[in-house]
Amino acid sequence: MISQRDIFKKVRQVEIRTRRAVTDSLVGSYHSVFRGQGIDFEETREYMPGDDVRAINWNITARMDRPFVKVFREERELTVLLAVDLSASQSFGSVEKSKREVAAELAAILAFSALRNNDKAGLLLFTDEVESYIPPRKGSQHLLRVVREILFHEPKGKGTGRTKAFDFINHVLPRRAMVFFISDLSCETPPVPDSPQARLLSVTAARHDLVVADLFDRRDAELPDIGVVMLEDPESGRRVEVDTSDKRFLKRYAEAGASERRGWEKLVRQSGAGYMAVPSDADVVRALSAYMQRRALAR
Repeated sequence: MISQRDIFKKVRQVEIRTRRAVTDSLVGSYHSVFRGQGIDFEETREYMPGDDVRAINWNITARMDRPFVKVFREERELTVLLAVDLSASQSFGSVEKSKREVAAELAAILAFSALRNNDKAGLLLFTDEVESYIPPRKGSQHLLRVVREILFHEPKGKGTGRTKAFDFINHVLPRRAMVFFISDLSCETPPVPDSPQARLLSVTAARHDLVVADLFDRRDAELPDIGVVMLEDPESGRRVEVDTSDKRFLKRYAEAGASERRGWEKLVRQSGAGYMAVPSDADVVRALSAYMQRRALAR
């Protein structure tokens, strides 16, 4: 049983590391790339050279006998939802961090970036069922609770129910939001395009600004040559004995892993969502910054 002191210590470590990572440059990129969901009318003022003629307020222009324009303000505040997969496969990690710890770090960076931009952030945790939901709010204490839940929530299920997670997101968020869906997609074969999961992925991408973060460990697709070993699927419990000294097997294994990742990336992009690959041994800040740069260039 983990003590409250150990929980506080771990959350504090993530907070310190994350706050240090959330630099002004990263926050600036977050602000410019992840924008508000519309514009609000702010005022009417007299026309100035260079103003867009499409913004002219013709009613006031006619009354005042000189041109006036409508001025709009971007609706900056975002609602951010972090949807995090806590299935059994997330506990795997062949380097110093498990995929679950990487998910917590990525979610924390996004949450603290939201805090710095005065945005609301919420959390959805799922396995084969939706396990926990924290509605979007502001404040540092709220965000520390989000980090604590990701790190220490004890999942009831082992499997991965992405269809139920997407369905829940579409029902619980009445307005368009920024959704970061964090899961180890490439641990399984992508669904066919007309499957329920693929359809709900497309629906979610249409209703919200959806970014899918695909967490993966190098050993998900690459095995070392260590002879005969027993591999076990952490979600199903299925076990299989393989000979890692068989070069043909290692090649097929690597090709299958690469093919699954390409398949997921294609499916996600075709749905209209953003795709970000996050290896468990990578610098999370660098991976996020690279994605934001690509997104900015694609505009």
